[in-house]
Amino acid sequence: MNKATKVVCIIGVMVLVLGFYFYLLGSRGVSLIQTGGPVSIGLGIGVILLPIIGIWIVWATLKAGFDHQHLARRIHDEDLELDVSEMPKMPSGRISREAADTMFEQVKGEWEKDPDNWRSSYRLARAYDYAGDRGRARETMKRAVALERDESAS
Repeated sequence: MNKATKVVCIIGVMVLVLGFYFYLLGSRGVSLIQTGGPVSIGLGIGVILLPIIGIWIVWATLKAGFDHQHLARRIHDEDLELDVSEMPKMPSGRISREAADTMFEQVKGEWEKDPDNWRSSYRLARAYDYAGDRGRARETMKRAVALERDESAS
C-alpha cells in the first residue's frame, strides 16, 4: 500500500468516525428536545447545531483538499512543480529557511508578472508554505483554486 492510499484510508476512517459521532450527538439533541422542558429544548437545539457545524467543517476541509489535489495534478502534468529536491534541508526534513526564502523571492517575481494566472498563484502558495507562512499559503491557494475554476469555466 503506497503513502497516498494510506492517507486516503486514514481520512476515510476519520470521516466515518466523525459521522458516527455526529449521529450520536444529533440523537442526543433530539432526545433533549423531546423531553419538552424549555432548558432541555434550548440545550437540544444547541447540541443539534454542533454536528451541523461539524459536517460543514468536514465538507469544507475535504472540498479544499480535493481542489488542491486537482491543482497539484495539473501542475505536475504541466511540469511546473517547484523542484525542492536539491535544496538544503534542516534535520527535521524541512527546507532550510534561507533556501526557502530565496525560492520564495524568485516565485514571487514570477507571480508579479502574471498574478491572474492560477499556475503562478499555485506556485506562490507552495513557496509561501515552504517559507513557513501557512496563512498566506492558504489564502493564495484559495485564489489559485478560484482562478483555475474561472479558467475552466471559460
